Amino acid sequence: MIDILIVLIKIVFAMMWFLILALYLTWAERKESAVMQDRIGANRANIWKFRAIGLFQPFADAIKMFFKEDFTPVFSKRFIHNLAPFLSFFFVLVTIAVIPFGDVLRLGEREIKLQVLDINVGLLFILAMLSMSIYGVILSGWASNSRWTLLGGLRGAAQLVSYEVALGLSLIGLIMVFPSLTLSNLVHFQGELLFGWLPKWGIILQPLGFIIFLFAAVAESERVPFDLPEGESEIIGFYTEYSGLKWGLYMFTDFMKVLIVACLLTTLFFGGWQVPWLYADGFHFPWGGQWLLPHGIVVAFQVLAFNLKVFFFCWFQILVRWTYPRFRYDQLMDLGWKVLIPLSLLNIVATAILMSL
Repeated sequence: MIDILIVLIKIVFAMMWFLILALYLTWAERKESAVMQDRIGANRANIWKFRAIGLFQPFADAIKMFFKEDFTPVFSKRFIHNLAPFLSFFFVLVTIAVIPFGDVLRLGEREIKLQVLDINVGLLFILAMLSMSIYGVILSGWASNSRWTLLGGLRGAAQLVSYEVALGLSLIGLIMVFPSLTLSNLVHFQGELLFGWLPKWGIILQPLGFIIFLFAAVAESERVPFDLPEGESEIIGFYTEYSGLKWGLYMFTDFMKVLIVACLLTTLFFGGWQVPWLYADGFHFPWGGQWLLPHGIVVAFQVLAFNLKVFFFCWFQILVRWTYPRFRYDQLMDLGWKVLIPLSLLNIVATAILMSL
């Protein structure tokens, strides 16, 4: 009974962290773009004239989405049209279940993993769920029964096929170095040291794999400069015929993808919750010094390190979104098939040669 209660608590905390942070990414994007364009950004929502630099704005936007007209075109395939945004939302949401936020929290004699579900194919689970989310894009384009939404859905399917290959291949070198598909094991492997002082993070051992994964993962999130399926400045877009809460779900799913990409970059290439030279009993420095810490402080350091890394990569993706223009469609395809996939194969061969030597 206690084990079930612990699992339920972990699910609630993981969902709250994921959804609230994704909600505030909408605020972060508006503020970051405003700073880059010499504007103030969203700051009008207030409670008793208390604005808090616009921190209430995401909740005001959510309330607005709930009460806006939910329009469904009469020529659409109604059931699938209504189902599509929930499919995309659900498949991205469940990926948070296998993300490790920290190592182990000890309460008395009980050890609690700071991860909802630690399965031996966690990495494959995330890739599979993110791939399944494309059904929401394809079905929305088809069920809207419009040539423009259909083109957006087809663009989304082609983009997924193109970049999913590069995304998977970029991780093979990492798996060769850290032989596991369990995300917690991948983080533990990165806690080792090279030359007695350098953290054995994925970015150190797989720099080319990191660059390929970054490009492919940002393309998977379908945001600028890879937002061809949405085409916000065009008439083409898979959610052109959506409004209200269903349109809001698609937008919210985009920010959830940004957060998942940040979690994956942190977990796979930047040590996850690892802090350089921090062990279960405190810091052990390469030059011989020690700083012993209580278990609770060590766990707090680990969780804080994970969150700071995730925040950085969320900020970076928003920076890219407001810096670079959109690719042409032929450039998008060329980058995936002619650049990233050959580089991924080269990375696998180079990793195999270096490991054999």
